[in-house]
Amino acid sequence: MQMNIFNLLIAGTLLWGITTGISASETQQTPRKQTETATDVSSFLPRAVTTGKQGKFHVQGVVVDARRGYAYFSFTTRLVKIDLHGNLIGSVEGLTGHLGDLACNPDNGQIYGSLEYKNDGIGKGIRKGLGEEETVRQRDGFYVAIFDPDKITRPGMDAEKDGVMTTVYLKTVTDDYYAKVSLPDGRTVDHRYGCSGIDGITFAPSREDGKANRLYVAYGIYSDTTRTDNDYQVLLSYDVADWQRYARPLSQQAPHTSGPDTPENRYFVYTGNTTYGIQNLAYDAASGNFYAAVYKGSKQEFPNYSLFVIDGKAKPKRETLKGFPAGEKGWVLPLAEAGLSDSESGVRGWNFRWGATGLCPLGDGLFYISHNGTTPNDKQQYSELHLYRWKGEKDEAFVPVH
Repeated sequence: MQMNIFNLLIAGTLLWGITTGISASETQQTPRKQTETATDVSSFLPRAVTTGKQGKFHVQGVVVDARRGYAYFSFTTRLVKIDLHGNLIGSVEGLTGHLGDLACNPDNGQIYGSLEYKNDGIGKGIRKGLGEEETVRQRDGFYVAIFDPDKITRPGMDAEKDGVMTTVYLKTVTDDYYAKVSLPDGRTVDHRYGCSGIDGITFAPSREDGKANRLYVAYGIYSDTTRTDNDYQVLLSYDVADWQRYARPLSQQAPHTSGPDTPENRYFVYTGNTTYGIQNLAYDAASGNFYAAVYKGSKQEFPNYSLFVIDGKAKPKRETLKGFPAGEKGWVLPLAEAGLSDSESGVRGWNFRWGATGLCPLGDGLFYISHNGTTPNDKQQYSELHLYRWKGEKDEAFVPVH
């Protein structure tokens, strides 16, 4: 019988703060020097973990529970659970919306994912891929899906019927998606902040007191090059300690609106416009920073990096927002003082090929990063996690662990 990763870690008397999932350590800890040692955690982790064929929709995000030895992948309309040897344990299927990035709640081990139901091009494309009739949803809506990982025990579990998943409605996101706003040039446009919904999601300590964990949800943002109020990434933070009072089973034919009226806080990060906002958001407790992987933007006045690091130790500052109607202010988080730097915009970041379909910190500078692909013959999607170490130099963000 194969030993799972948790047993291997215990056998090596090495935990180094590895806990659940996405940052693999969501607890507050003093950042340690990232050096190779005789008990280096990388020696206990597979260099690659593959999902095998997973259908026609590409991978959106991944979270790794290193303690228990499982990885969870979002393939847009289904959640897949495998062990770190690549064996399929179970899946949750039947979603007709867009399941995006994933995160693991360090307080209870549950898996959280961003979930969208939209009538835009993305939503129509999903329904077409599922073979559904061309119908218009009664109303677009945005949710956090919450999965009980212990109940995911077999392939083909039903998201609505098998009691494995609940959802919480995000009213603020839906309101911003439907909002009409006035631009400095006098135009009225749809979608406040360019909001196309949500995607990136992670757990991290509160930005206010650095203590209790909060859920951070990043907006998807439309890549409209003609407007100036969509050049910030937008993050909402939620205290989810009492979310059981909101959580409801999923009914896609009769979607509920049970959820918090407002987030605890809203933050802005100036990166320049990107294509559909932050795809994968990951908090790394070893460094205290947020990692944000995106699809590059197309505005010529920005460097259009594909990877950003948000300074997680900096306190948010109340600032006038660039490109917004005069006087509009927001709480702004800075990018880390590292990587490439664009002198014109002041934006810093990296050009890194991978990460937008899965980025998972494991502690001590280690990350599992998704390499997504399509099989050549039957055109099925898959993801292969590769083990990387953070380097953070200008021209080299990550290096593979061999």
